[in-house]
Amino acid sequence: MKLNLKIWRQSGPGERGKLVAYHLDGVTGDMSFLEMLDLLNQRLILSREPPVAFDHDCREGICGSCGFMINGVAHGPQKLTTVCQLFMRQFRDGETLVIEPFRARAFPVIKDLVVDRREFDSIIQAGGFISASTGHAPDANSILVPKEKSDRAMDAAACIGCGACVAACPNGSAMLFTAAKISHLALLPQGVPERRERAVGMVSRMEAAGFGSCSNHGECEAVCPKGITLDFIARLNREYLRAKTPR
Repeated sequence: MKLNLKIWRQSGPGERGKLVAYHLDGVTGDMSFLEMLDLLNQRLILSREPPVAFDHDCREGICGSCGFMINGVAHGPQKLTTVCQLFMRQFRDGETLVIEPFRARAFPVIKDLVVDRREFDSIIQAGGFISASTGHAPDANSILVPKEKSDRAMDAAACIGCGACVAACPNGSAMLFTAAKISHLALLPQGVPERRERAVGMVSRMEAAGFGSCSNHGECEAVCPKGITLDFIARLNREYLRAKTPR
């Protein structure tokens, strides 16, 4: 398979970037997208050219490190899939692929396809901790949790913090990410004691970090590789209003 690649190259945060064209052959359908970039980088290194910088770690859709725009879509054309899980059989021989970093004011470009997503960490840190007693592990049935709530909490906890929701949103909003992190604790008894402080702290930090507001476009849900839905944003809004209402 032969591909025409247009990849965003930017040597540093303060430098001007541009799309650079590469022609790559020898690509097979069973390669992942990142393995295709590995092949390109091997050839660039042999040609004494700087390789394309991109984030990756587990390459199993777990860590959330990978992620960039492929033809204008975060993580590419396949639903519920991270870039590292995307295989080249999804593309046609001779196809042109435009590869760019996630674009958002709160995600400045570090180099090439790598963006700084540390503001996600600051939002989580603003949520604080839960008042769980230390010691031996409690009995599994000591705190009863309704199955519906435990299932929804697990759905929210599936968020890997990749940032696709921010990149896809026209406003650069982190509401889906923040909603998932708030909801998975608010739905469980262990997260109840600090639920008010957590909601206020995380939303305040999200706004201070420069993320935009949600306007219900739904683009975040469409590109989320873990299928996190907009109704979690509705839950976030309820948690925030509850926290701001006098007791």
